[in-house]
Amino acid sequence: MRNTRPWVVFVLIFTFVSMTAFAAGREVAAVGGSSSSVDFSMSVDYAKVTLTVSGPDGSIWTREFAAGSAPSIRLADLSKMGNGTYQYELSVSPRVSADVSTKLRAARDAGDDQAAAKIQREAGLDRSFSQSGSFIVVNGAIVSSGAKEGGVGVSKTPQTGNAAGAGWQQVVNDQVIPDDLIVQGSACVGLDCVNNESFGFDTIRLKENNTRIKFDDTSSSAGFPANDWQLTANDSASGGSSKFSIEDITGSRVPFTVTAGATTNSIFVDSSGRVGFRTSTPVLDLHVNTSNTPALRLEQNNTGGFTAQTWDVAGNEANFFVRDVTGGSKLSFRIRPGAPTSSVDISSDGDVGIGTASPQKKLHVLSTAVTTFPSAALGSADLFVIENNGNTNMAFVAADAGNQSNIRFVRSAATAQNGAITYLHASDALTFTTASSERFRIASNGFVGIGTTTTTLPLQVGTNGTNGNGANLTTGGVWTNGSSRTFKENIHELTADEAKAAVAALKPVTYEYKNDPQKEPYVGFIAEDVPELVAQQYDHRYLSPMDIVATLTKVVQDQQQTIDKLNERLDQLEKNNNQ
Repeated sequence: MRNTRPWVVFVLIFTFVSMTAFAAGREVAAVGGSSSSVDFSMSVDYAKVTLTVSGPDGSIWTREFAAGSAPSIRLADLSKMGNGTYQYELSVSPRVSADVSTKLRAARDAGDDQAAAKIQREAGLDRSFSQSGSFIVVNGAIVSSGAKEGGVGVSKTPQTGNAAGAGWQQVVNDQVIPDDLIVQGSACVGLDCVNNESFGFDTIRLKENNTRIKFDDTSSSAGFPANDWQLTANDSASGGSSKFSIEDITGSRVPFTVTAGATTNSIFVDSSGRVGFRTSTPVLDLHVNTSNTPALRLEQNNTGGFTAQTWDVAGNEANFFVRDVTGGSKLSFRIRPGAPTSSVDISSDGDVGIGTASPQKKLHVLSTAVTTFPSAALGSADLFVIENNGNTNMAFVAADAGNQSNIRFVRSAATAQNGAITYLHASDALTFTTASSERFRIASNGFVGIGTTTTTLPLQVGTNGTNGNGANLTTGGVWTNGSSRTFKENIHELTADEAKAAVAALKPVTYEYKNDPQKEPYVGFIAEDVPELVAQQYDHRYLSPMDIVATLTKVVQDQQQTIDKLNERLDQLEKNNNQ
């Protein structure tokens, strides 16, 4: 045997009492074993069995057994836990049909607990499929689980087969007292009570190797409660638990048990009804006190047809957290000590506040700190940070101390070529199941691209996408329009008559912009007053300078042709006069 000394012989003394196995009114497994193992013979159909053992040192051992594999505990698995009493629990995952699983998931998704409970009842999943008990590891030999302890005391019947008269001290008959019994002193009940019993402060003492107080309700009239209960101190067979239990005799259940060695104030209820776990001074309705990470485990097994899932809710000096045990013990939710009030605050209408108790929108971020740009480093004033791949790609949104009405968005990157801010469009923005198309980009050098991923000029309007036209702002500050034939269609030459009519209808004016505080005077046109040829069809409030330039160009060209013809005639007249 590994991890043992030659002079130490671990012996498994097993007995299995205090069972809580009631699947269809029977235990889920019969228990047997030897000096080196505890074996379970399953009596129910199962998909999986989880066997969990709690050792005398508080350690937990657990193992899963698939269908067809008999659960068992090997002494070698427990050798590091040492001698003492072990508690075990056998959790059975029953077979659940695909149809039942589908119906249960639908009920869960709909939040219909009543429907889920009905489905469980109809499928026989509304029962407990678990079994618990105990066994002992000691130095010595195996003590059969069927062995019973003997005793010394008063027997109601003579001991047979004992010619020497050894064994029970005295033979007495039952006594019936058809009246009230008042004992002005202490009472001892049990086979091991003796004459001149030293009671100390005991008022009633139960004294023998099996102590029980049973409440046998003999009610037989309809409508009256008749359940039988029992207070049980310790298991009766060898290898059983040293414990105190409240047993539901009629229902064959043990709803409450305290094992020997439980710490002082394991459960303490004060005068106001507050409950303390390991504390006699609970401060709130439920108070858990321990030296290392007080926690609550929420474990859903799959005996009801739902997928098994386990969560832990706990806290310590490092954080308060929710742990997804089933998902690999990931800490999906954490709060660090010292987090300010309303770090995350959800209002009654579902709005979420970060740093505010009065969120005004679905997400409302409030920060009282500000950062001076560009000299100060980002940090405490950040409203939020988006980080990818460590520190190589990060985005900061922060307030600006220089002008607190400003919100600054800063994008960092590992190289100067990266760090662009982009806006993409996809037919399904949640899943990106189709190829996305970039609509807008701010490059790391500050150049802006609209409808293009190429930003070689301060402002470019790309040719890709439905709005691409190739317009751009040059480095020198000159605005240019895309004018290639590749950008255009339905091309027709402008006639001189059309151009002359439009120019004749133009009414140049001087004006000032209403929102210009300097009231700078300008010369131009009123969009609503220009002729249709140069008016914007989609919105008559705007004008395209190139439209007017092209119209004027056509008029000037026509005038130039007229001038050229007049010059030719003038030259001819002058030539004729000189002859």
